[in-house]
Amino acid sequence: QVQLVESGGGSVQPGGSLRLSCAASGFSFRNRHMSWHRQAPGKQRELVAAITSGGVINYADSVKGRFTISRDNAKNTVYLQMNSLKPEDTAVYYCAVSVYFNDYWGQGTQVTVSS
Repeated sequence: QVQLVESGGGSVQPGGSLRLSCAASGFSFRNRHMSWHRQAPGKQRELVAAITSGGVINYADSVKGRFTISRDNAKNTVYLQMNSLKPEDTAVYYCAVSVYFNDYWGQGTQVTVSS
């Protein structure tokens, strides 16, 4: 079955960095587009970054220039490097994949940016 397991969240001061990882299993990782989303308290879940199977990348405007999405097909893992973090980046971060018209999500990892 499809499994997505995020890790790497935590608490950091403004301006700090974190690297999130999402380990995937149960599907052909290299052939699937992967994405990172986040949900802040009281807000809707939003797309943060996405990377296609061919390596095409797009970002939400709010994170452009600060976040970098990447993937390692040998490790079935997608990453989100987050630099210059701001308090408004505080949220639960999820990775996601669509497999045969079904959307799958990880359990999420909390990122808190606070002084």
